[in-house]
Amino acid sequence: MIKAMRSAASGMQAQQMNIDNIANNLANVNTTGFKQSRIEFQDVLYQKVKKAGVANAAGNQLPVDLEIGYGVRPAASTRTHTQGTMSPTDNPLDICIEGDGFFRIMMPDGSYAYTRDGSFKLSADGRLVTSDGFVLDPEITIPAEAGGVNISMDGLVSVSMPGESDPLEIGQLELCRFVNPVGLNAIGHNLYKESAASGTALTGNPTTEGFGRIVQGYIELSNVDIVNEMVDMIVAQRAYEMNSKAIQTSDEITGIINHLKR
Repeated sequence: MIKAMRSAASGMQAQQMNIDNIANNLANVNTTGFKQSRIEFQDVLYQKVKKAGVANAAGNQLPVDLEIGYGVRPAASTRTHTQGTMSPTDNPLDICIEGDGFFRIMMPDGSYAYTRDGSFKLSADGRLVTSDGFVLDPEITIPAEAGGVNISMDGLVSVSMPGESDPLEIGQLELCRFVNPVGLNAIGHNLYKESAASGTALTGNPTTEGFGRIVQGYIELSNVDIVNEMVDMIVAQRAYEMNSKAIQTSDEITGIINHLKR
């Protein structure tokens, strides 16, 4: 019965982690550029009672194993990098990536981070920054006297200047993509860090070499599907209850054995 209790306990721990992950997805349903994640599980070691291929007492070869598993363990947390819904904001500094790619952000320590959150702001010196003040790379600086900002689908940034009929080009947005975006390390603040699993960032202009296009005046919403998350939560809850019932049943059987009299 101890084996059954431990197996069921591992199932309860796994489903608790599953619930925690679902809760995080639901909590970020309105987070700009958020990508939902799911927990993947694996079975663990097995006790081989009888091994396939071994001859039994009658000399016949056993066609299958007789084995008992020892429960489950969480194996990975996988992020789904599908496109989120694009929501209009009418803010010229809000830019959305439609397709593959990330914005590159310069961190205070000089390292790079990457994000799908395109809700940029202006710093005191006119640079495009995130909500936390991290600078977009390459830097885009909007002149104080600019009358309007236009960002094309291929990332070309131009502004209208007083007394000028033609727009002034002030910079070019670049995007980064990864061979394995699932391998990126989430560090909070809607940011990811490059890792050995993600591979090195590939940089290019929007609409070129497989990169997505830029849509000005829109932001990308979370790709969390509330209905699916609620269904997954119910399934996880029922699995948790069944594992707790297995522990209760094992305890009752152990009690019966302890009270057996000769």
